[in-house]
Amino acid sequence: MIYKVHVEFSKDVLEIINDEIIIGIKSKPIKGEANKEIIKKIAKHFKISTALVQIKSGHKTSEKIIEISQ
Repeated sequence: MIYKVHVEFSKDVLEIINDEIIIGIKSKPIKGEANKEIIKKIAKHFKISTALVQIKSGHKTSEKIIEISQ
């Protein structure tokens, strides 16, 4: 499944509306820490391994495309 992800900093939120996820993170976007937190939060929400969550595009922006494998 492919999702559009909108990242909001300094918030603790995870909302899914159709194929879009709004996620709030605490990590700073330094050395991939923010992306790691995004992957962990999404995996925890869907109760799957982090290995099944992959950022397809937007590694350096707040608008991302992620793929969740089944």
